[in-house]
Amino acid sequence: MDMSLRNKNLLGINSLGRIGKLLLWNQIHLRHFEGIVVNCGREVGKKLDDLIQTIETDSTYGSIHKFLFGMVGKKAEIKILDAENQIIEIEGMPVKILRTARNPKDINWLNEGVKIVVDCSGQFLDPTLTSDGGKPCLRGHLDAGAIKVVASAPFKIKGAAKTPDDAKTMIFGINHLEFNPDEHHIISAASCTTTGLAHMIKPLLENDLTSKILTASMSTIHAATNTQSILDNVPKTGAGDLRKSRSLLNNIILSTTGATKALELVMPEIKRFGFMADSVRIPTSTVSLINLNVSFSTELDDLGEPLLNHQVINDIYKAASEGIQKDMLVYSERQNVSADLIGSRASITIEAHETHTRTGIIELDSAMLAQQGIKTDKELSVPITNAKICGWYDNELGSYVYSLSKLVKYVADKSI
Repeated sequence: MDMSLRNKNLLGINSLGRIGKLLLWNQIHLRHFEGIVVNCGREVGKKLDDLIQTIETDSTYGSIHKFLFGMVGKKAEIKILDAENQIIEIEGMPVKILRTARNPKDINWLNEGVKIVVDCSGQFLDPTLTSDGGKPCLRGHLDAGAIKVVASAPFKIKGAAKTPDDAKTMIFGINHLEFNPDEHHIISAASCTTTGLAHMIKPLLENDLTSKILTASMSTIHAATNTQSILDNVPKTGAGDLRKSRSLLNNIILSTTGATKALELVMPEIKRFGFMADSVRIPTSTVSLINLNVSFSTELDDLGEPLLNHQVINDIYKAASEGIQKDMLVYSERQNVSADLIGSRASITIEAHETHTRTGIIELDSAMLAQQGIKTDKELSVPITNAKICGWYDNELGSYVYSLSKLVKYVADKSI
C-alpha cells in the first residue's frame, strides 16, 4: 500500500472497460470512498499518460471534465502523484493503477487495503467456482483479501449447480435491504435491463388494481455493446447464434436477454406468471428502451367500463416516482427520444405518452372449465386488460452505473 492511500476507505475496481471506467467517474463525483484502486491487469499504452487519456475521454459521454462540471469550461485536475507506483489524483481523489495480475486471487487486495471490490470484467460470473479449481474466478477476490465482491453483471452458473448461500443477486431499491453482511460475500448487481425492468414491475405488483398479472413479456431495444462485432466476423467454433458475429454498425440484430431469469432472483413472485423476454440490438452507443406488455385480470364498473386503463397505470407510476422509488423511477409526460436520456440517473424513465391499454372479454365455456376440475353449467365472462408500457434507461453511465454505485455504497456501509 502506498503511504498516500494508507488508512483510507478504498474501493477496488477490477477492469477498466465500459462499466469500470464509468464507475470510476461516478465514484470521483459521489465521493463514497476516499480512494480507488483499479486493476487493469496489464500495461495500458506506452506510458502512464496514455492510461490517463483513456480515463479522461469517452466517445459516448464526452470527457470526464464535461461529466463533472458540464459545459462551463472547467477542467478536472488530474495529476501524477507517483509515476513509479502508478498513482494519480483526479479532483483530489487518489487513484492507484495495478497492472500485473489478471487472476483475481493474485491481485492482493489485502496489501492494497481494499475491502470492497467491484468486478467489472464480465469474465468471472460463476460464484460456485473456487480458486483451487485451477481457473480464475470471482471468489478469487475474497481469497486475495477483499471481504465483499460485487459483480457488475448477472451470475452465470454452469450445469445444475445451485447458487451458494453466500452469493446473492441484488438491485438497489428492489431487494438490497435483504443484504446480510454476515452471510452474503459475493453479490451480483444483475444487469442494466434487469434493473430497469424491476423498477417497472415493482409499482404494478404493489398496487391492488395491477397486482393480478396473468402474463407478461418484454422486448428491450438495446444499444450496442462490446460483445458485438464492429464489422462482420467469422463465428467462433461451436457458435449457436451467427447474428452475434454480424456488424453492429449496419444492422438491427435479434438477440436474447437473461433479464427475466435474473429478475426472478430479486422478485421471486414473477415466477407465477411466466415472464418472457427478448432483445433487439440497434446501432446506437447508449440508452435502451423496454417495451413491457402485461395482461391483467381486471373488473368492470357499473357501466361496463374497465377499472384499469392507461391513465390508472400512469397514475400508479407517477405516485411511485414521487414516493418510495423517487429518483430511481422517473415519470415523464414528454415525448422523448433516446438522446434525451443520455446520462439520466434514473433506473427507468416511464414514457407516459406511450402507455396504452385495451380490455377484452374472454368467454370460458363449461367444457373448458371442466378440464380444469371446475364444474359449472354457466359460461363465464372474464375481462382481461392488456397494457403496453415503455421505459427508457441509459444502459451504461446513467441508469446502471448509478444504481450499481448506490448498491456498492450500501454493501460497504453495512460491511465495514
